[in-house]
Amino acid sequence: MKTRFPIVLVHGLGMRDSFFMKSWGRIDRILLEQGYAVFKSQVDAFGTVENNAAQLKEELLAILQKTGAEKVNLIAHSKGGLDAKHMICHLDMADRVASLTTLCTPHRGSPIASFVLRFPKLAVKCAAFWIDLFYRILGDRHPDSFTACEQLRRCESLAEEAMDLPEGILCQSFSSSIQKGRGKRDFVMTIPHIFSRLIEKDRITDGLVPRDSAIFGHYRGDCLDDSASHTEIVDFMVRHKKREKIYAFYTELCRELVRAGL
Repeated sequence: MKTRFPIVLVHGLGMRDSFFMKSWGRIDRILLEQGYAVFKSQVDAFGTVENNAAQLKEELLAILQKTGAEKVNLIAHSKGGLDAKHMICHLDMADRVASLTTLCTPHRGSPIASFVLRFPKLAVKCAAFWIDLFYRILGDRHPDSFTACEQLRRCESLAEEAMDLPEGILCQSFSSSIQKGRGKRDFVMTIPHIFSRLIEKDRITDGLVPRDSAIFGHYRGDCLDDSASHTEIVDFMVRHKKREKIYAFYTELCRELVRAGL
């Protein structure tokens, strides 16, 4: 399987595999074709950090039993990185994880969540009710978008114990950024991205998570040397030319795990 331990891709907020959405695009298939043992997490799209961490633990234990491996390598996007950290530090899974790579994870929160929570609480909870209902139909077991949004509220520093992983786990992080002047078609104009341009102004961001919030463990910089939004980095609504760069990033990331003996 190339890497010593299987690779598990952990998706972020709002993503899940359904009839119209793939949480990691073709990334998992590309890696499988290259001979890696790759699994995709199926945790709730709008679950709280605690609930998703518990679901992730269940999935990892099943993967370990199926493969006979002692540990897994986690590659987590966005909120998935927070779910993984909580699982490792609070659910007795530190000895089952060889590495954790977070991509665009809001370790210090997201300004978009802070912006949403400025609206009247009743209005936000009403919107959350319909989001939860929709995602429950899609398969979420315990959707709670309001609490998830509160957990992603922007802060400059986090005193959570989960910020520091136990020794022995390779911990690294990457960001992505929307670079000005690289062409409008490189920028997926979703509502959150528009909000981010208004809220963040000159701060370096991928549209949802500022670069300074994505820093955790051994920070490796941007995933690409090109403009890439928060959703593009997981192969969602990406132009063909950039898609090849994204696949190359994940291929090299897995090769590095091989060289590290993981």
